[in-house]
Amino acid sequence: MSTLTVVLLLAAAVVVGIAAGYFLRWLVALGQKGSAEIQVKQKLLEAREQAKNILAEGEKQAGQLEIALREEFRVKEEALVAKEKRVGEKESYLDKRQLDLDREADRVKGQIEEIKKIKERADALIVEREKALEAVAHLTEEEAKEKLVDAVRQEHEEDIMVRIQKMELEGKERLETKARDILTTAIHRLGNSVHADVLTSNIPLPSEEMKGKIIGREGRNIRTFERVTGVDVLVDETPGMITLSCFDPVRRQIARIALENLIIDQRIQPAKIEDAVIKARDEIAKVMKEKADQAAYEVGLHGFDPRLMGILGRLYFRTSYGQNVLQHSTEMAHIAGMIAAELGADVKVAKAGALFHDIGKAVDHAVQGTHVEIGRRILEKFGADKRIIQAMQAHHEEYPYETIESYIVQVADAISGGRPGARRDSVENYIKRLTELENIATSFAGVEKAYAIQAGREVRIFVKPEEISDMAARELARNIAMRVENEMKYPGEVKINVIRESRAVEFAR
Repeated sequence: MSTLTVVLLLAAAVVVGIAAGYFLRWLVALGQKGSAEIQVKQKLLEAREQAKNILAEGEKQAGQLEIALREEFRVKEEALVAKEKRVGEKESYLDKRQLDLDREADRVKGQIEEIKKIKERADALIVEREKALEAVAHLTEEEAKEKLVDAVRQEHEEDIMVRIQKMELEGKERLETKARDILTTAIHRLGNSVHADVLTSNIPLPSEEMKGKIIGREGRNIRTFERVTGVDVLVDETPGMITLSCFDPVRRQIARIALENLIIDQRIQPAKIEDAVIKARDEIAKVMKEKADQAAYEVGLHGFDPRLMGILGRLYFRTSYGQNVLQHSTEMAHIAGMIAAELGADVKVAKAGALFHDIGKAVDHAVQGTHVEIGRRILEKFGADKRIIQAMQAHHEEYPYETIESYIVQVADAISGGRPGARRDSVENYIKRLTELENIATSFAGVEKAYAIQAGREVRIFVKPEEISDMAARELARNIAMRVENEMKYPGEVKINVIRESRAVEFAR
Protein backbone atom coordinates (compact mmCIF):
# COMPACT_ATOMS: atom_id res chain seq x y z
CA MET A 1 0.00 0.00 0.00
CA SER A 2 1.41 3.28 -1.00
CA THR A 3 1.90 6.31 1.18
CA LEU A 4 -0.74 8.30 -0.68
CA THR A 5 -3.31 5.68 0.01
CA VAL A 6 -2.49 5.73 3.71
CA VAL A 7 -2.80 9.49 3.85
CA LEU A 8 -6.17 9.42 2.11
CA LEU A 9 -7.43 6.78 4.52
CA LEU A 10 -6.33 8.83 7.53
CA ALA A 11 -8.03 11.92 6.13
CA ALA A 12 -11.23 10.03 5.52
CA ALA A 13 -11.10 8.68 9.09
CA VAL A 14 -10.64 12.18 10.49
CA VAL A 15 -13.62 13.52 8.52
CA VAL A 16 -15.81 10.60 9.65
CA GLY A 17 -14.75 11.20 13.31
CA ILE A 18 -15.56 14.91 13.15
CA ALA A 19 -18.97 14.20 11.62
CA ALA A 20 -19.73 11.61 14.30
CA GLY A 21 -18.73 14.10 17.06
CA TYR A 22 -21.02 16.85 15.73
CA PHE A 23 -23.91 14.35 15.53
CA LEU A 24 -23.42 13.22 19.13
CA ARG A 25 -23.25 16.84 20.32
CA TRP A 26 -26.53 17.64 18.53
CA LEU A 27 -28.24 14.75 20.23
CA VAL A 28 -27.00 15.84 23.69
CA ALA A 29 -28.09 19.47 23.13
CA LEU A 30 -31.53 18.33 21.98
CA GLY A 31 -31.98 16.31 25.19
CA GLN A 32 -30.91 19.20 27.46
CA LYS A 33 -33.33 21.61 25.72
CA GLY A 34 -36.28 19.35 26.38
CA SER A 35 -35.36 19.02 30.07
CA ALA A 36 -34.99 22.87 30.55
CA GLU A 37 -38.44 23.55 29.03
CA ILE A 38 -39.98 21.04 31.43
CA GLN A 39 -38.34 22.75 34.43
CA VAL A 40 -39.52 26.22 33.30
CA LYS A 41 -43.10 25.02 32.96
CA GLN A 42 -42.99 23.39 36.37
CA LYS A 43 -41.69 26.60 38.09
CA LEU A 44 -44.35 28.66 36.28
CA LEU A 45 -47.09 26.41 37.66
CA GLU A 46 -45.63 26.67 41.17
CA ALA A 47 -45.50 30.52 40.96
CA ARG A 48 -49.14 30.70 39.85
CA GLU A 49 -50.18 28.52 42.77
CA GLN A 50 -48.23 30.65 45.24
CA ALA A 51 -49.74 33.90 43.86
CA LYS A 52 -53.25 32.45 44.34
CA ASN A 53 -52.42 31.59 47.97
CA ILE A 54 -51.01 35.07 48.67
CA LEU A 55 -54.06 36.73 47.07
CA ALA A 56 -56.40 34.64 49.15
CA GLU A 57 -54.50 35.46 52.36
CA GLY A 58 -54.52 39.20 51.51
CA GLU A 59 -58.27 39.17 50.91
CA LYS A 60 -58.74 37.43 54.25
CA GLN A 61 -56.59 40.01 56.16
CA ALA A 62 -58.30 42.93 54.36
CA GLY A 63 -61.69 41.61 55.49
CA GLN A 64 -60.51 41.33 59.07
CA LEU A 65 -59.03 44.85 58.97
CA GLU A 66 -62.27 46.26 57.55
CA ILE A 67 -64.24 44.69 60.39
CA ALA A 68 -61.82 46.12 63.01
CA LEU A 69 -61.97 49.60 61.49
CA ARG A 70 -65.75 49.53 61.40
CA GLU A 71 -65.83 48.57 65.08
CA GLU A 72 -63.35 51.33 66.02
CA PHE A 73 -65.34 53.91 64.05
CA ARG A 74 -68.55 52.80 65.81
CA VAL A 75 -66.93 53.19 69.27
CA LYS A 76 -65.59 56.66 68.46
CA GLU A 77 -68.91 57.74 67.04
CA GLU A 78 -70.68 56.66 70.24
CA ALA A 79 -68.07 58.59 72.38
CA LEU A 80 -68.53 61.71 70.24
CA VAL A 81 -72.31 61.54 70.65
CA ALA A 82 -71.93 61.21 74.43
CA LYS A 83 -69.51 64.16 74.52
CA GLU A 84 -71.87 66.36 72.51
CA LYS A 85 -74.60 65.46 74.97
CA ARG A 86 -72.44 66.50 77.96
CA VAL A 87 -71.48 69.78 76.26
CA GLY A 88 -75.11 70.56 75.68
CA GLU A 89 -75.90 69.90 79.33
CA LYS A 90 -73.03 72.19 80.44
CA GLU A 91 -74.23 74.98 78.16
CA SER A 92 -77.70 74.72 79.66
CA TYR A 93 -76.21 74.88 83.18
CA LEU A 94 -74.04 77.89 82.31
CA ASP A 95 -77.01 79.73 80.84
CA LYS A 96 -78.95 79.14 84.04
CA ARG A 97 -75.95 80.22 86.16
CA GLN A 98 -75.56 83.41 84.14
CA LEU A 99 -79.18 84.29 84.79
CA ASP A 100 -78.63 83.80 88.54
CA LEU A 101 -75.50 86.01 88.47
CA ASP A 102 -77.30 88.76 86.62
CA ARG A 103 -80.09 88.75 89.22
CA GLU A 104 -77.47 88.81 92.06
CA ALA A 105 -75.61 91.73 90.45
CA ASP A 106 -78.83 93.72 90.16
CA ARG A 107 -79.54 93.07 93.85
CA VAL A 108 -75.98 94.18 94.89
CA LYS A 109 -76.27 97.37 92.86
CA GLY A 110 -79.49 98.19 94.64
CA GLN A 111 -77.85 97.64 98.04
CA ILE A 112 -74.87 99.87 97.06
CA GLU A 113 -77.20 102.69 96.13
CA GLU A 114 -79.04 102.29 99.43
CA ILE A 115 -75.74 102.35 101.39
CA LYS A 116 -74.62 105.53 99.59
CA LYS A 117 -77.87 107.24 100.57
CA ILE A 118 -77.45 106.13 104.22
CA LYS A 119 -73.80 107.40 104.26
CA GLU A 120 -74.86 110.77 102.84
CA ARG A 121 -77.50 111.12 105.57
CA ALA A 122 -74.89 110.14 108.24
CA ASP A 123 -72.36 112.69 106.93
CA ALA A 124 -75.04 115.36 106.98
CA LEU A 125 -75.91 114.49 110.59
CA ILE A 126 -72.21 114.67 111.61
CA VAL A 127 -71.82 118.10 110.00
CA GLU A 128 -74.97 119.35 111.75
CA ARG A 129 -73.69 118.02 115.10
CA GLU A 130 -70.25 119.69 114.65
CA LYS A 131 -71.93 122.98 113.75
CA ALA A 132 -74.13 122.71 116.82
CA LEU A 133 -71.10 122.02 119.06
CA GLU A 134 -69.16 124.92 117.53
CA ALA A 135 -72.14 127.22 118.11
CA VAL A 136 -72.34 126.17 121.78
CA ALA A 137 -68.55 126.29 122.47
CA HIS A 138 -67.83 129.20 120.11
CA LEU A 139 -64.78 127.12 118.77
CA THR A 140 -64.01 125.34 115.52
CA GLU A 141 -62.84 121.71 115.48
CA GLU A 142 -59.18 122.67 114.89
CA GLU A 143 -59.25 125.29 117.66
CA ALA A 144 -60.75 122.80 120.11
CA LYS A 145 -58.10 120.21 119.22
CA GLU A 146 -55.27 122.75 119.72
CA LYS A 147 -56.67 123.86 123.09
CA LEU A 148 -56.89 120.26 124.26
CA VAL A 149 -53.33 119.47 123.17
CA ASP A 150 -51.99 122.67 124.78
CA ALA A 151 -53.73 121.89 128.03
CA VAL A 152 -52.30 118.36 128.16
CA ARG A 153 -48.81 119.57 127.21
CA GLN A 154 -48.80 122.34 129.84
CA GLU A 155 -50.04 120.00 132.51
CA HIS A 156 -47.53 117.23 131.82
CA GLU A 157 -44.71 119.15 130.06
CA GLU A 158 -42.24 118.79 132.90
CA ASP A 159 -42.91 115.07 133.27
CA ILE A 160 -42.55 114.54 129.53
CA MET A 161 -39.23 116.46 129.34
CA VAL A 162 -37.82 114.58 132.35
CA ARG A 163 -38.81 111.26 130.81
CA ILE A 164 -37.34 112.16 127.41
CA GLN A 165 -34.05 113.31 128.97
CA LYS A 166 -33.87 110.18 131.07
CA MET A 167 -34.47 107.98 128.03
CA GLU A 168 -31.80 109.86 126.04
CA LEU A 169 -29.26 109.49 128.84
CA GLU A 170 -30.04 105.83 129.35
CA GLY A 171 -29.89 105.16 125.61
CA LYS A 172 -26.62 107.05 125.20
CA GLU A 173 -25.08 105.24 128.17
CA ARG A 174 -26.16 101.86 126.81
CA LEU A 175 -24.80 102.66 123.35
CA GLU A 176 -21.49 103.95 124.73
CA THR A 177 -21.14 100.90 126.98
CA LYS A 178 -21.89 98.56 124.07
CA ALA A 179 -19.44 100.38 121.78
CA ARG A 180 -16.77 100.33 124.48
CA ASP A 181 -17.28 96.60 125.02
CA ILE A 182 -17.02 95.87 121.30
CA LEU A 183 -13.84 97.93 120.84
CA THR A 184 -12.23 96.55 124.01
CA THR A 185 -13.01 92.99 122.95
CA ALA A 186 -11.57 93.56 119.48
CA ILE A 187 -8.37 95.12 120.87
CA HIS A 188 -7.88 92.38 123.47
CA ARG A 189 -8.46 89.61 120.95
CA LEU A 190 -5.74 91.01 118.69
CA GLY A 191 -2.54 91.65 120.60
CA ASN A 192 0.05 92.14 117.84
CA SER A 193 3.47 93.39 118.75
CA VAL A 194 4.48 96.84 117.53
CA HIS A 195 7.82 97.50 115.88
CA ALA A 196 9.09 100.70 114.40
CA ASP A 197 10.95 100.56 111.12
CA VAL A 198 14.37 102.18 110.84
CA LEU A 199 15.95 103.90 107.89
CA THR A 200 19.29 102.08 107.84
CA SER A 201 20.48 98.51 107.34
CA ASN A 202 23.81 97.21 108.69
CA ILE A 203 25.69 94.63 106.62
CA PRO A 204 28.44 92.68 108.47
CA LEU A 205 31.71 92.15 106.58
CA PRO A 206 33.89 89.03 106.75
CA SER A 207 37.02 91.21 106.88
CA GLU A 208 38.19 94.80 106.60
CA GLU A 209 39.65 94.00 103.18
CA MET A 210 36.14 93.64 101.81
CA LYS A 211 35.60 97.38 102.33
CA GLY A 212 38.30 98.09 99.76
CA LYS A 213 36.65 95.76 97.24
CA ILE A 214 33.29 97.42 97.79
CA ILE A 215 34.80 100.89 97.33
CA GLY A 216 36.77 99.80 94.24
CA ARG A 217 39.51 101.60 92.36
CA GLU A 218 39.01 105.33 92.78
CA GLY A 219 35.60 104.58 94.28
CA ARG A 220 34.01 103.36 91.04
CA ASN A 221 32.32 100.31 92.64
CA ILE A 222 30.64 102.24 95.43
CA ARG A 223 29.60 105.00 93.04
CA THR A 224 28.05 102.43 90.67
CA PHE A 225 26.27 100.75 93.57
CA GLU A 226 24.82 104.02 94.84
CA ARG A 227 23.80 105.08 91.32
CA VAL A 228 22.05 101.81 90.49
CA THR A 229 20.30 101.34 93.84
CA GLY A 230 19.70 104.93 94.95
CA VAL A 231 21.00 104.06 98.42
CA ASP A 232 23.65 105.90 100.40
CA VAL A 233 26.52 103.58 101.45
CA LEU A 234 28.39 104.48 104.69
CA VAL A 235 31.68 102.59 104.85
CA ASP A 236 33.69 104.11 107.72
CA GLU A 237 31.02 104.44 110.37
CA THR A 238 31.44 101.07 112.16
CA PRO A 239 34.37 98.61 112.03
CA GLY A 240 33.49 95.34 110.29
CA MET A 241 30.18 96.81 109.16
CA ILE A 242 28.73 98.71 106.20
CA THR A 243 25.61 100.82 106.65
CA LEU A 244 22.98 101.34 103.95
CA SER A 245 20.86 104.47 104.40
CA CYS A 246 17.70 105.25 102.42
CA PHE A 247 14.21 106.43 103.28
CA ASP A 248 12.67 104.08 100.66
CA PRO A 249 12.56 100.61 102.30
CA VAL A 250 12.15 98.81 98.96
CA ARG A 251 15.33 100.32 97.55
CA ARG A 252 17.15 99.70 100.83
CA GLN A 253 16.11 96.04 100.87
CA ILE A 254 17.17 95.57 97.23
CA ALA A 255 20.54 97.12 98.05
CA ARG A 256 20.98 94.90 101.12
CA ILE A 257 20.31 91.68 99.22
CA ALA A 258 22.49 92.74 96.29
CA LEU A 259 25.41 93.71 98.58
CA GLU A 260 25.16 90.47 100.56
CA ASN A 261 25.30 88.44 97.33
CA LEU A 262 28.28 90.48 96.10
CA ILE A 263 30.13 89.89 99.40
CA ILE A 264 29.56 86.13 99.01
CA ASP A 265 30.72 86.22 95.39
CA GLN A 266 33.67 88.57 96.21
CA ARG A 267 33.98 89.51 92.53
CA ILE A 268 32.83 93.10 92.87
CA GLN A 269 32.89 95.24 89.74
CA PRO A 270 30.37 97.57 88.01
CA ALA A 271 28.93 94.89 85.70
CA LYS A 272 28.55 92.42 88.57
CA ILE A 273 26.93 95.11 90.70
CA GLU A 274 24.28 95.82 88.06
CA ASP A 275 23.54 92.10 87.63
CA ALA A 276 23.26 91.63 91.39
CA VAL A 277 20.83 94.54 91.70
CA ILE A 278 18.63 93.15 88.90
CA LYS A 279 18.49 89.74 90.60
CA ALA A 280 17.74 91.40 93.94
CA ARG A 281 14.83 93.31 92.38
CA ASP A 282 13.37 90.03 91.08
CA GLU A 283 13.78 88.45 94.50
CA ILE A 284 12.07 91.38 96.23
CA ALA A 285 9.17 91.19 93.75
CA LYS A 286 8.71 87.53 94.69
CA VAL A 287 8.84 88.39 98.39
CA MET A 288 6.18 91.09 97.97
CA LYS A 289 3.85 88.64 96.18
CA GLU A 290 4.34 86.04 98.94
CA LYS A 291 3.70 88.59 101.70
CA ALA A 292 0.47 89.75 100.03
CA ASP A 293 -0.79 86.17 99.66
CA GLN A 294 0.16 85.46 103.27
CA ALA A 295 -1.74 88.54 104.51
CA ALA A 296 -4.87 87.62 102.51
CA TYR A 297 -4.73 84.03 103.77
CA GLU A 298 -4.26 85.20 107.36
CA VAL A 299 -7.44 87.31 107.30
CA GLY A 300 -9.42 84.70 105.32
CA LEU A 301 -9.79 86.52 101.98
CA HIS A 302 -9.27 85.05 98.51
CA GLY A 303 -10.34 85.37 94.89
CA PHE A 304 -8.70 88.72 94.11
CA ASP A 305 -6.78 89.53 90.92
CA PRO A 306 -3.10 88.43 91.19
CA ARG A 307 -2.01 91.84 89.87
CA LEU A 308 -3.91 93.51 92.70
CA MET A 309 -2.15 91.24 95.21
CA GLY A 310 1.19 92.19 93.65
CA ILE A 311 0.49 95.87 94.34
CA LEU A 312 -0.66 95.04 97.89
CA GLY A 313 2.65 93.28 98.56
CA ARG A 314 4.55 96.52 97.98
CA LEU A 315 3.09 97.76 101.27
CA TYR A 316 5.30 95.24 103.08
CA PHE A 317 8.21 97.61 102.45
CA ARG A 318 6.19 100.79 103.06
CA THR A 319 5.88 102.51 106.43
CA SER A 320 3.45 105.10 107.75
CA TYR A 321 4.71 107.07 110.75
CA GLY A 322 7.17 104.24 111.32
CA GLN A 323 4.45 101.54 111.20
CA ASN A 324 4.64 98.81 108.57
CA VAL A 325 1.65 99.47 106.28
CA LEU A 326 0.96 95.83 105.31
CA GLN A 327 1.08 94.76 108.96
CA HIS A 328 -1.15 97.71 109.83
CA SER A 329 -3.64 96.70 107.08
CA THR A 330 -3.66 93.07 108.22
CA GLU A 331 -4.24 94.12 111.82
CA MET A 332 -7.04 96.40 110.66
CA ALA A 333 -8.68 93.54 108.76
CA HIS A 334 -8.78 91.41 111.91
CA ILE A 335 -10.23 94.26 113.99
CA ALA A 336 -12.78 95.16 111.30
CA GLY A 337 -13.89 91.53 111.03
CA MET A 338 -14.49 91.30 114.79
CA ILE A 339 -16.45 94.56 114.91
CA ALA A 340 -18.50 93.60 111.84
CA ALA A 341 -19.39 90.26 113.41
CA GLU A 342 -20.57 92.01 116.60
CA LEU A 343 -22.67 94.55 114.66
CA GLY A 344 -24.12 92.09 112.13
CA ALA A 345 -22.37 93.71 109.16
CA ASP A 346 -20.73 91.94 106.21
CA VAL A 347 -17.51 90.53 107.69
CA LYS A 348 -15.85 89.81 104.33
CA VAL A 349 -16.51 93.32 102.96
CA ALA A 350 -15.25 94.93 106.18
CA LYS A 351 -12.06 92.82 106.13
CA ALA A 352 -11.38 93.51 102.45
CA GLY A 353 -12.00 97.24 102.86
CA ALA A 354 -9.52 97.33 105.76
CA LEU A 355 -6.90 95.22 103.96
CA PHE A 356 -6.95 97.38 100.82
CA HIS A 357 -7.61 100.76 102.47
CA ASP A 358 -4.00 101.99 102.00
CA ILE A 359 -3.20 100.24 98.71
CA GLY A 360 -2.84 103.62 97.04
CA LYS A 361 0.30 104.23 99.12
CA ALA A 362 2.06 101.51 97.13
CA VAL A 363 2.20 103.75 94.05
CA ASP A 364 1.43 107.25 95.35
CA HIS A 365 5.01 108.32 94.61
CA ALA A 366 4.44 107.63 90.90
CA VAL A 367 0.76 108.57 90.44
CA GLN A 368 -0.91 111.92 91.03
CA GLY A 369 -3.62 112.17 93.69
CA THR A 370 -4.22 111.19 97.30
CA HIS A 371 -3.63 107.60 98.28
CA VAL A 372 -7.39 107.17 98.82
CA GLU A 373 -8.22 108.30 95.28
CA ILE A 374 -5.38 106.21 93.84
CA GLY A 375 -6.59 103.20 95.82
CA ARG A 376 -10.13 103.64 94.49
CA ARG A 377 -8.88 103.69 90.90
CA ILE A 378 -6.74 100.58 91.49
CA LEU A 379 -9.63 98.60 92.98
CA GLU A 380 -12.00 99.68 90.19
CA LYS A 381 -9.42 98.72 87.55
CA PHE A 382 -9.05 95.19 88.90
CA GLY A 383 -12.78 94.59 89.35
CA ALA A 384 -13.14 94.78 93.13
CA ASP A 385 -16.63 94.70 94.64
CA LYS A 386 -18.27 98.14 94.83
CA ARG A 387 -19.03 97.57 98.53
CA ILE A 388 -15.31 97.10 99.24
CA ILE A 389 -14.53 100.41 97.52
CA GLN A 390 -17.26 102.15 99.54
CA ALA A 391 -15.84 100.65 102.73
CA MET A 392 -12.24 101.81 102.14
CA GLN A 393 -12.76 105.23 100.57
CA ALA A 394 -14.11 106.96 103.71
CA HIS A 395 -11.33 106.13 106.20
CA HIS A 396 -9.93 109.68 105.89
CA GLU A 397 -13.39 111.25 105.44
CA GLU A 398 -12.59 112.26 101.84
CA TYR A 399 -15.82 110.50 100.84
CA PRO A 400 -19.10 110.15 102.79
CA TYR A 401 -19.85 107.09 104.91
CA GLU A 402 -22.20 105.17 102.62
CA THR A 403 -22.31 101.82 104.45
CA ILE A 404 -21.85 100.49 107.96
CA GLU A 405 -18.65 98.79 106.76
CA SER A 406 -17.14 102.21 105.93
CA TYR A 407 -17.60 103.27 109.57
CA ILE A 408 -16.05 100.00 110.72
CA VAL A 409 -12.95 100.47 108.52
CA GLN A 410 -12.44 104.02 109.84
CA VAL A 411 -12.74 102.83 113.46
CA ALA A 412 -10.33 99.93 112.82
CA ASP A 413 -7.83 102.37 111.27
CA ALA A 414 -8.01 104.60 114.34
CA ILE A 415 -7.55 101.63 116.69
CA SER A 416 -4.58 100.16 114.83
CA GLY A 417 -2.81 103.48 114.32
CA GLY A 418 -3.64 104.95 117.71
CA ARG A 419 -2.21 102.19 119.90
CA PRO A 420 0.73 103.33 122.05
CA GLY A 421 4.03 103.04 120.21
CA ALA A 422 2.46 102.10 116.88
CA ARG A 423 3.56 105.23 115.01
CA ARG A 424 6.14 107.97 115.12
CA ASP A 425 5.24 111.32 113.65
CA SER A 426 8.82 112.45 113.12
CA VAL A 427 9.67 109.48 110.89
CA GLU A 428 6.64 110.09 108.70
CA ASN A 429 7.46 113.76 108.25
CA TYR A 430 11.06 112.85 107.48
CA ILE A 431 10.05 110.36 104.78
CA LYS A 432 7.53 112.82 103.37
CA ARG A 433 10.27 115.45 102.99
CA LEU A 434 12.58 113.00 101.20
CA THR A 435 9.74 111.93 98.89
CA GLU A 436 8.97 115.55 98.02
CA LEU A 437 12.63 116.11 97.15
CA GLU A 438 12.62 113.20 94.72
CA ASN A 439 9.26 114.19 93.22
CA ILE A 440 10.48 117.73 92.54
CA ALA A 441 13.62 116.41 90.84
CA THR A 442 11.81 113.84 88.66
CA SER A 443 9.21 116.39 87.54
CA PHE A 444 11.77 118.04 85.21
CA ALA A 445 12.14 116.82 81.63
CA GLY A 446 15.18 114.68 80.85
CA VAL A 447 15.56 113.30 84.41
CA GLU A 448 15.94 109.52 84.48
CA LYS A 449 16.30 108.84 88.24
CA ALA A 450 16.52 110.86 91.43
CA TYR A 451 17.59 109.71 94.89
CA ALA A 452 17.42 111.70 98.14
CA ILE A 453 20.37 110.64 100.35
CA GLN A 454 22.32 111.88 103.35
CA ALA A 455 19.08 112.27 105.35
CA GLY A 456 17.72 114.63 102.72
CA ARG A 457 20.78 116.88 102.63
CA GLU A 458 21.66 115.77 99.09
CA VAL A 459 19.71 114.82 95.97
CA ARG A 460 21.50 112.83 93.27
CA ILE A 461 19.84 113.26 89.90
CA PHE A 462 20.72 111.09 86.90
CA VAL A 463 19.78 112.62 83.56
CA LYS A 464 19.48 111.16 80.06
CA PRO A 465 22.70 112.18 78.24
CA GLU A 466 20.98 112.22 74.84
CA GLU A 467 18.47 114.82 76.07
CA ILE A 468 20.50 116.93 78.55
CA SER A 469 23.86 118.50 77.59
CA ASP A 470 26.56 119.57 80.07
CA MET A 471 25.39 123.18 79.98
CA ALA A 472 21.75 122.11 80.34
CA ALA A 473 22.72 119.96 83.36
CA ARG A 474 24.05 123.04 85.17
CA GLU A 475 20.90 124.97 84.36
CA LEU A 476 18.77 122.01 85.52
CA ALA A 477 20.58 121.90 88.87
CA ARG A 478 19.94 125.62 89.40
CA ASN A 479 16.23 125.30 88.49
CA ILE A 480 15.74 122.37 90.85
CA ALA A 481 17.50 124.20 93.67
CA MET A 482 15.29 127.26 93.20
CA ARG A 483 12.14 125.16 93.22
CA VAL A 484 13.24 123.33 96.38
CA GLU A 485 13.84 126.67 98.09
CA ASN A 486 10.40 127.98 97.11
CA GLU A 487 8.28 124.88 97.82
CA MET A 488 9.91 123.11 100.79
CA LYS A 489 10.83 123.79 104.41
CA TYR A 490 13.99 122.09 105.65
CA PRO A 491 16.85 122.70 108.09
CA GLY A 492 20.30 123.65 106.75
CA GLU A 493 20.90 123.27 103.03
CA VAL A 494 20.24 120.70 100.31
CA LYS A 495 22.90 119.78 97.77
CA ILE A 496 21.58 119.28 94.23
CA ASN A 497 23.92 116.88 92.43
CA VAL A 498 23.09 116.41 88.71
CA ILE A 499 25.02 113.53 87.10
CA ARG A 500 25.32 113.11 83.33
CA GLU A 501 26.96 109.87 82.28
CA SER A 502 27.76 108.70 78.75
CA ARG A 503 28.53 105.07 77.93
CA ALA A 504 30.01 103.51 74.83
CA VAL A 505 29.31 99.77 74.57
CA GLU A 506 30.64 97.41 71.91
CA PHE A 507 30.86 93.62 71.67
CA ALA A 508 33.87 91.67 70.42
CA ARG A 509 32.85 88.52 68.57
